[in-house]
Amino acid sequence: MKRDTALRAQDLTHTQPISQDVLAEKYLKEGETGVEDLYRRVARALASVEKEDIRAEWEQKFLANLHAGAIGAGRIMSAAGTDIQATLINCFVQPVGDCIQGFDDEGYPGIYEALREAAETMRRGGGVGYDFSRIRPKGAEVKGTHSMASGPCSYINVFDQSCSTVESAGARRGAQMGVLRIDHPDVLEFITAKRTPGRWNNFNVSVGVPDTFMEALAKDDPWELVHKARPGAKLIDKGAYQRADGQWVYRTIAARELWDTIMKSAYDFAEPGILFLDHINQDNNLRYCEGIAATNPCGEQPLPSYGCCDLGPIILTRFVRNPFGFGGMPAFDFDAFEQVVATQVRALDNVLDVTFWPLDQQREESAAKRRIGVGFTGMGNTLAMLCLRYDREQGREMAAKIAERMRNAAYRASIELAKEKGAFPKFDANGYLAPGTFASRLPQDIQQAIREHGIRNSHLLSIAPTGTVSLAFADNASNGIEPPFSWMYRRKKREADGSTSEYAVEDHSWRLYRELGGDVDQLPEYFVNALAMSAGEHIGMMEAVQPYVDTAISKTVNVPADYPYEDFKGLYQQAWRANLKGLATYRPNNILGSVLDTGTPEKKDEPAPVIATPVDPMRTVIESRPKGALSAVADKIEYWTQEGHKTLYIVVSFLPVPTADGAGMVERAIEFFMPVGQSGESQQWTTSTMRILSLAARGGFLERALGDMRKVAWDRGPVRLGTYQKADGTHVPMWHDSEVAAIAFAIQNILARRAQQVATSAPVHAPAAPELTGMPSSVMAGKKCPECGAHAMIRKDGCDYCTSCGHLGSCG
Repeated sequence: MKRDTALRAQDLTHTQPISQDVLAEKYLKEGETGVEDLYRRVARALASVEKEDIRAEWEQKFLANLHAGAIGAGRIMSAAGTDIQATLINCFVQPVGDCIQGFDDEGYPGIYEALREAAETMRRGGGVGYDFSRIRPKGAEVKGTHSMASGPCSYINVFDQSCSTVESAGARRGAQMGVLRIDHPDVLEFITAKRTPGRWNNFNVSVGVPDTFMEALAKDDPWELVHKARPGAKLIDKGAYQRADGQWVYRTIAARELWDTIMKSAYDFAEPGILFLDHINQDNNLRYCEGIAATNPCGEQPLPSYGCCDLGPIILTRFVRNPFGFGGMPAFDFDAFEQVVATQVRALDNVLDVTFWPLDQQREESAAKRRIGVGFTGMGNTLAMLCLRYDREQGREMAAKIAERMRNAAYRASIELAKEKGAFPKFDANGYLAPGTFASRLPQDIQQAIREHGIRNSHLLSIAPTGTVSLAFADNASNGIEPPFSWMYRRKKREADGSTSEYAVEDHSWRLYRELGGDVDQLPEYFVNALAMSAGEHIGMMEAVQPYVDTAISKTVNVPADYPYEDFKGLYQQAWRANLKGLATYRPNNILGSVLDTGTPEKKDEPAPVIATPVDPMRTVIESRPKGALSAVADKIEYWTQEGHKTLYIVVSFLPVPTADGAGMVERAIEFFMPVGQSGESQQWTTSTMRILSLAARGGFLERALGDMRKVAWDRGPVRLGTYQKADGTHVPMWHDSEVAAIAFAIQNILARRAQQVATSAPVHAPAAPELTGMPSSVMAGKKCPECGAHAMIRKDGCDYCTSCGHLGSCG
C-alpha cells in the first residue's frame, strides 16, 4: 500500500541500523538517548553567545532549524555544548616556513614550530592543510650548518608520523592535506611519494598549479623548477643558475613530461589531486588582503594561513515535496530552504564565538574575517526524488538553481547580520566587490546592500563531504554533491563480545522509493549511481554548481578501471577550462583495487580460497629426506610490494606416510625449495627460509612454523597476495605485514590445494593472480582497520573508510 504522498525523509517508518550506530558511536554524549537530546545540546550551545534577552528565542530557532535539516559538521554535532576543550571547527590551513625552528625571514613558523602547532590543532580535533613549498629543496645550501637540505618530502614524513602519534591518543583521526607547487624543484618526488605503500597514510596530497603552467602545457613548452634558496655546489655544477628575479632554477623539464608524471600517479594511485591556484585567488573575495596556497584536507575550503572551516550542511532531501511523483508533481520547496539557509548563517557565525581555538592565531584570523561555510548534502538523492537524472542537463540545471538560491539567501542573511552585529573587521567594500571576485557576480541589489551595510562574513558557502553526518542525521543520503555509490551494501560490525553482526546499509532515496511502494527491482532511469555516468558528466555537475559557491567543492570524479589513460589525462585540463578550483579522481585498478564494496559477488561460481591444515599431518620426526624422486608441486607466487610486482617459484616435495590408523597412506610435505637463478634481494633470505621450513616439516611442526612466519612484520608497508571470501560472498584481496608473511600464506595455500586434490583425485592447477579490477569489491592499501584488521582504511569523501569490510571511521 502506498504511503501518504507528503512523506519526506524524516517520516520513514524506522531508522536504519547504520544511522543508529553512527549516531551512538560518534555523536551522542553521556546521558543522551537520541537525536532530540543532541539537537537541544547543540542549539543551546550556539545560542549561548546571543544577548541574554534574545537567547531563549534563538535557542528555539536553532533547534527548529536542526529538525528542518540544517545540521552542523561533525565537530559541531559532537562537541558543541560539552565541557571538553575540543574545537568545533573541522579543519584549518597552517603555514610552514623555510627553517627548522623559530620563524623564517618572511615570518612563517619553522618546521618544528609548525609541527607543534599542527599537533595541538589535531589534539583538539581539527584537521590541517599545509603548503610545503617554502621549504628549500633537497640539495639546497643550509648556511647555518654548512650542510645540504633534505627537502620538503622528508619533513612531510615527520608530519605524517606526528599525526599517527596524535591519533593514538584519541578517537579522531587527524586528517591532513599536503600541497606543493608544481614549480618546486622536489615536485617529482612529491608526486610519486604515495606510490610507496604506507607512505603518508595520514595525508591527502595535491599539486598547486598556476595558469602559467597550464599555458606552458598547451604550448608544449619547457617548465622551470625554481626556489629562492641557493642550490649546493653539486647542483650548480650540473647547471642550476639564478634568474634575473632572484629565483634559482634547479632544473628545466618539459611541461608535458611533468604533467604525464602527475597524471600517471593519479591514474594508478588516485593522488595527487590538482589545485588551480590562480582560479582560487582570482575568485577570492579577500584577494585584497590575503593569498591562498593550500586547502583543508578535503579540498572544499581554500584558506589562508590559520584560516578555518566552520561548516554546516543542509539536508536537501528534506525540501522535496511529492518525491518521485507519488501523488503529484515532485517539487523543491525553495522558500522553506531559503529560510533554513538564513538561520544557518547565524548559527555558524555563532560557532566562531563559542568554539575552543587550539591556537591564538586561528582565533585572530577567524575574528578578522569570520569565514563560514553553509553547504548541502544529499544532492544526488534529491535529484532522483525530483525524477531528474544527475548526469543530464535538467539535473545540472536544478542543482545550479539550488546552489544559486542558497548563495543569495546566505549573502542576504549575512548583510542583515552585519546590520545587527557589525561587518567583519577586514571588510573593504571596494576590494570585496572588485571586478573578478566572487562577490562582484552577485545580483546588483545584494552588491548595493553590501556597499551600504557591509557583510558579517567574508565567505559563506562550501560544499564539503558529509561522511558520518549524512549517515547519522540524513538516513544515509548521498554525500554532499555526490551521486550515490550503491543502493545497498552489507556492513559488518564487531560486537562487544567479539562476535560480528551484519546488516544492510541502504541509500536514502532507494529506501524511500521502496517505502512509497516503488519496485526497487525495476528502478526508474533517474536512479543513477556514480559509476554509471561518464567522467565528463561528473565534471559537468561541478561546473554547474561552482559559480555559486564562494569557496570550492569537494567531489571525486570516478572513472571505470578500463578508462583510457589519454582520456583520463584530459579531465584535468577540462576542469581548468571549466574554471574549477581543483579536481580529484578515482579509478579502481589492479594496484589500488576498488573504493567501494557493494556487497555483490563479482563471480558467483568462484570458489573461496581454502586455507586449511594439510590432511592428517604426522608428528613423527623424519630424520632426513629419502633418496630418489618424490612427488612435488612447483608453484608460481605473485605478490605486490612497495617496489611493485614480484614473482617467486617454489617447489614443495611430498612423502607418502601411513595414516594414523595404518589403513592407508597420506602425503606429507617434507621439503621446500626455491630454484636458483631468481633475481632480487629476496633470494638469499627466501632460500634460507625454505631450508628452515624443510627442517620444520620433517620435525613435525610445519604448521607452527608457518603460523609464526605469518606474524612477521617489516617497515616497508603491506604486501598484497591472494584473496579471501567475505560473508556476503565477495572476494577481496589479502594484505600481509611482510614478504615473509605473504610467502607463508602462499605455502599454506599450496598445501591446502594439494590436500584437496588428493582427496578428490582432481588435477591441481596453480591459481591465477588475483583479479582486482573493476567494481565491486577489493581493497585499497591503507591503515589497519579496527574492525576487520585489513590494511585497508583509506580516505573516501573525507572520511576513514575500510574498503575491505565497509567500516566507517571519523571524518576530517
